[in-house]
Amino acid sequence: MAKLAFVDTHIHFWDLSHPDLYYAWLQPNTDHPHLGKRVAELSSKDYQAEDYVRETHKSNVVAAIHVQAALGIKDPVKETQWLQEAADRTGCPKGIVAYANLKDPRVEEVLERHCRYSNMRGIRDFSEGDYLVDRAFHRGYALLEKFRLASSMDVKWENMHKARDLARKFPRTAMVLDHCGLPVARTKEYFEAWKKGIATLAQAENVVCKISGLGIYDQNWTVESIRPWVLSCVETFGPKRCIFATNWPVDKLFSTYDALIDAYARIIADFTPDEKMDMFSRNALSLYRIKA
Repeated sequence: MAKLAFVDTHIHFWDLSHPDLYYAWLQPNTDHPHLGKRVAELSSKDYQAEDYVRETHKSNVVAAIHVQAALGIKDPVKETQWLQEAADRTGCPKGIVAYANLKDPRVEEVLERHCRYSNMRGIRDFSEGDYLVDRAFHRGYALLEKFRLASSMDVKWENMHKARDLARKFPRTAMVLDHCGLPVARTKEYFEAWKKGIATLAQAENVVCKISGLGIYDQNWTVESIRPWVLSCVETFGPKRCIFATNWPVDKLFSTYDALIDAYARIIADFTPDEKMDMFSRNALSLYRIKA
């Protein structure tokens, strides 16, 4: 059976020798909070656009979205510049979700410089504190509409009511819930609490659920082990508000690329052809304004 056309909405590239880029999470002897010492398997070599294109050329990937990988650099626009150069060279990534400190009083200037690059499409801000209700964060978040940027949010179930309220406050800005809301545990009690959380967030109609990153918290995953998490996202948000991603090459630690995409395809096999196309490609193409 032919593979569905796929838009991968969450990938990462890095160049550890680039003079303007820095990756705090890939530094030697780093003990990653979820990957532990296995992060060293990623930091042993660069992973760039050419590597991704070569690895996925048989997987019917029609577009890919790069989400911020550089962490701890003085000027986040340097990563966007580097990624745009890669896109101009290879055709990948088609979209860039960059970093900006939305609490920074001068963030508008940073967003403007990001948007000088044609593939710029969104912002991810690993902010600190209770930022979802922080007025300074809201001031920066309000600028995303002006620049036609989506927000990429790492929010766990405990804070999804706050994310819902933020999304409702800015209804013209698409909010993307990354990695299914980072479900860190696999107990029945956690699953039920997580489901209530995503149901709360889904009440805001401008929120999109990105189904990805499940391997980080279930490193020996199988189709059956991730099925309830995937289907709960789709059932809660609906096929029109779900997108898929691989979190490549981080999730390469737990799978092959095709095995992960094929697992997604098997899990949504009972949906209509249109619904499957929506979730695998059309929703993402529309969200990130991409012509595949």
